[in-house]
Amino acid sequence: MVVTTTRVDTGEPLYSTFASRYVRASLPRFKMPEQSIPKEAAHQIINDEQMLDGNPRLNLASFVTTWMEPECDRLIMSAINKNYVDMDGYPVTTELQNRCVNMIAHLFNAPIGEDEIAVGVGTVGSSEAIMLAGLAFKRKWQNERKAEGKPHDKPNIVTGANVQVCWEKFAKYFEVELKEVKLREGFYVMDPVKAVEMVDENTICVAAILGSTLTGEFEDIKLLNHLLTEKNRETGWSTPIHVDAASGGFVAPFLYPDLEWDFRLPLVKSINVSGHKYGLVYAGVGWIVWRNKEDLPEELIFHVNYLGSDQPTFTLNFSKGSSQIIAQYYQFIRLGFEGYRSIMENCMENAKALKEGIQATGRFEMVSGDVGVPLVAFSLRDSSRYTVFDVSESLRRFGWIVPAYTMPADAEHMAVLRVVIREDFSRSLAERLVSDIRKAVADLDGRWARTAIVAEVKAEDKPGGVVVYRKSVGETTQQQEIYGHRRGRVDQKKTSGVC
Repeated sequence: MVVTTTRVDTGEPLYSTFASRYVRASLPRFKMPEQSIPKEAAHQIINDEQMLDGNPRLNLASFVTTWMEPECDRLIMSAINKNYVDMDGYPVTTELQNRCVNMIAHLFNAPIGEDEIAVGVGTVGSSEAIMLAGLAFKRKWQNERKAEGKPHDKPNIVTGANVQVCWEKFAKYFEVELKEVKLREGFYVMDPVKAVEMVDENTICVAAILGSTLTGEFEDIKLLNHLLTEKNRETGWSTPIHVDAASGGFVAPFLYPDLEWDFRLPLVKSINVSGHKYGLVYAGVGWIVWRNKEDLPEELIFHVNYLGSDQPTFTLNFSKGSSQIIAQYYQFIRLGFEGYRSIMENCMENAKALKEGIQATGRFEMVSGDVGVPLVAFSLRDSSRYTVFDVSESLRRFGWIVPAYTMPADAEHMAVLRVVIREDFSRSLAERLVSDIRKAVADLDGRWARTAIVAEVKAEDKPGGVVVYRKSVGETTQQQEIYGHRRGRVDQKKTSGVC
């Protein structure tokens, strides 16, 4: 949900060129109109406004899937009117969700047998999944503290400063202290050593990121598990690990099968993953899986007698659509392990081609690594004349949406551009983007040469060949406005995580 604030209606009307053949009266912007209008007019008015949106395929800021096969599109439309929560009315949809949970649990090496039912649930993206995981950790920690007769009012979570904003939301909404390991130049993920040092008796879990939204890198979860195991043995605590695999959960099993980050590590108790990212489903679906049922406190599960049957539920939402669940199941059986692996390999090859093309310009330094999600993050070698924010804005005229942002705490001086490589980003698009980056940089070079503040109004020769330069009041004001404008853009685009 996006919280919006609207000004008092100024009476400014809403016009539509072609809808005028159906309706001539102007429509208010912020109040419901008094009269109905023909369906053709409503469609045209909305369609006209949407033309000003960016092209989703060229939105390289987002991990979210923007293309699916027509067959899946038809399945989505056929289920658009099914309320997922009505499990008694739509038992097959419920069964498809349970199959997805079990497939993901096996993919993440959960310790369950072939015929056992995994513990997990579909969510509205990874944000809800993280809220549910955090609540489970908090409640289990509180129960243990109460049983021991110890204070249970100051829980905390240890994580890196590179976490997505949903972790900050969880901490604020559910009154949990967020203890962040600061970043440093050249190391933009959580340091496991520093993370374990921050753990205390009130730590409900350490949250590790598999696929940082900033650089795409995987955090060293195996080392974290080893260090935390040692600390738990020394202190008698039982601090667990949650893995936020929103971006990397559908990448690592296919590209790095020997990498130990999941339930193969004993302290990993829950994992979330975004189906709408590299799970290859349209926006609106995430997943949370627990190691076993003991890791999800029973008192958090509601048993609702709704529409004819007892329905156990652990969600923050109630009513929601079924389409994304069905779409996820379609992708699992349509692609299989082989298909997902092929797509992820192709994404990484396109990321490599883009990286090499950007490096060949000679104007940028790579910030992202070679192991992680298919992502290219890079910074300007020389930001004295213009910044990555200028490059981002310049690329807009070609249709590209390429985000620019500064790094989180203790690395704020580093500003980068980031390109997410999705399935629908082809090699030809990568080559086109490199070409347009070259054009954007050349244009900025030329613009700087034409508009640079000339320090000389009139050069005056002085004895000894010294040239004195004077600057007019107008030029001084212009220069201050330029630098102030750029500084403002940098300040506005600081981030603790972008999705």
